[in-house]
Amino acid sequence: MRRLAVPGVAVGLVLMGVPTAQAHEHPSGITDLVTPAVVRVEAKALIDITLLDHVGELVHVQRSYEVPIGTGTGTVVNPDGTLVSVTQVVSTDNDLRAYAANSVFADHHKANIPIDFARHTLDDERLNRRLQLCYDVTSPRSTCLVDIKQDITIFPNVAPFDGQGFKAEVVKLGNSPGDPAVLRPTSRIGGGVGLPTAPLADKEPDKAGSPVSVAGFLGRPAPDQLLKLDIAHLGPAVAGGAARGFTDPQKKVNEPVKLGKLVDQGMLGAPVIGNKDGHVIGLLVVGGNTAKMIGVREITSALADAKASARRGPADAAFEAALSRFHTKNYTDAAPAFQRVLDLYPGQPVAAAHLKESLAKKGTSADVGAGKTASPQSTTIPLWPFIAGAAVVLALTVGLGLLWWRRRRASYEEWGQAPPQEPHLATRSRADDPNPTLIVRRPQAFPGGTSQPPQPVMAAPHRVRFCVSCGTRLGPIGRFCGNCGHPTEHI
Repeated sequence: MRRLAVPGVAVGLVLMGVPTAQAHEHPSGITDLVTPAVVRVEAKALIDITLLDHVGELVHVQRSYEVPIGTGTGTVVNPDGTLVSVTQVVSTDNDLRAYAANSVFADHHKANIPIDFARHTLDDERLNRRLQLCYDVTSPRSTCLVDIKQDITIFPNVAPFDGQGFKAEVVKLGNSPGDPAVLRPTSRIGGGVGLPTAPLADKEPDKAGSPVSVAGFLGRPAPDQLLKLDIAHLGPAVAGGAARGFTDPQKKVNEPVKLGKLVDQGMLGAPVIGNKDGHVIGLLVVGGNTAKMIGVREITSALADAKASARRGPADAAFEAALSRFHTKNYTDAAPAFQRVLDLYPGQPVAAAHLKESLAKKGTSADVGAGKTASPQSTTIPLWPFIAGAAVVLALTVGLGLLWWRRRRASYEEWGQAPPQEPHLATRSRADDPNPTLIVRRPQAFPGGTSQPPQPVMAAPHRVRFCVSCGTRLGPIGRFCGNCGHPTEHI
């Protein structure tokens, strides 16, 4: 299957079908969790038949036929594409071998025979004998070799609409046409996180008249064949797992007839959605004038027999979060949330439609999220620039202080003197003072017994001397050149 994509112009195509008007409306958006997981199911048989024609010259006649088995609606319950529908959609009790035999005899022998699933008799005795042997698959003298393969195609609910779909196989069939069937894909499905799924309810409502919704396709999804939604009400509960009917508590609509018509048009196996939390409570079965529902207990039992499970995926979690914002009219936050859903699964139809509406209402008076202040986390200024700046200032201060101390110390060492010491405190007593302790400052001592540092002795300008050996300027004192060590007494 092609990878699904949603160009901006396609968003407008994804509008859900409008429910049939009834005596009252059900909650808006109650089907949103389920409708993205609703799919169209088309099943057919691929028949290859070889007629061993011994009438006259021996000839092997090969023909291939496609025979429709059933069409209906399915519901994806696992991101890997596992889905549930009804056995009648993907299996048939019709004699496919008889159909192939009738077709090949009408085609090759030009026999006057109906092309159907019944076994017929021909007037030509010899040709009729060969036809009966073609019908008999167990006879070693059978005149036909028949190979029948099932071909099931699933068309997901996406936009733009996918005309190819993906292939699936039957994992579990029911014992009767109205029992649940479990299918799984056999070809690659679109989306990196799998398909959207529908949540299954824990149980169906017990109360008669409980409102429900149904969702399905009357044909292959297309711009003129959108998802069909309708509303109904459950009849009284039935013990023993029997199918449950429908009834309008206000007696204004004949719901079994209305839903039976939808079943015949393509909604066989469509999910029945409860109004309590929007989860699947059953599947539509039986057409005509007596539409009914099989419950969620039968669905979960079929999944268990198929060693499959109902599970939600990452796209579903993101979609539920977006829906909670959308249905509380927080369109400011809903818009990016729906965009996240479309990033995970391009083509999700409800997310695309709600994104368009959220963008249109964002910032308007209908948007409860308009003008929201940013969260504290988004406005907090980080402290690390201030800490780094303080560390730089401290390092500069320490460095400058150390440089000043070294230069001060060097100025004293240049003249061979020790740097001044910090003043010390001393105490002495006085007899005439009531306070026997007196704090005094000890004077600083310098070489020579003076209290002032010695002044440097500078040589007179006319006494400047140079070393006669290397030419280095000599200091005012010293007997040897500081550069080459040459004695200076003779100068």
